[in-house]
Amino acid sequence: MTRILYIEDNEDNIYMLTQRLTRHGFEVSIASDGAQGIDMAIRERPDLILMDLGLPALDGWAATRQLKHLPDTKDIPILALSAHTMPGDRDKALDAGCDDYDTKPVVFERLLGKIDALVRKRGLP
Repeated sequence: MTRILYIEDNEDNIYMLTQRLTRHGFEVSIASDGAQGIDMAIRERPDLILMDLGLPALDGWAATRQLKHLPDTKDIPILALSAHTMPGDRDKALDAGCDDYDTKPVVFERLLGKIDALVRKRGLP
């Protein structure tokens, strides 16, 4: 079972996406801010991280940079999920270390395809 850490501060987004991912066979853990997400990633070593970029306190860009510099988490794929859809936002996320980028509201089938591609790239079933 693929383990996903979802770092998100919006309760509606958490509920909706967690329910859908769980129904598709994923095990989902939730962190509500960047600092908690880093701690959980180090402790749990998920197969993939879904990272909201607009987090309070430690935003998703800073959290991603930290995760990609830590030996224990640098190889975990990070998929940015963001309402930031201005030109350059995707590049900014990739420059921070995200492995892919998708927009909110989430198009679930597209998101599943991106999750599948990142998990397969890492060599996980």
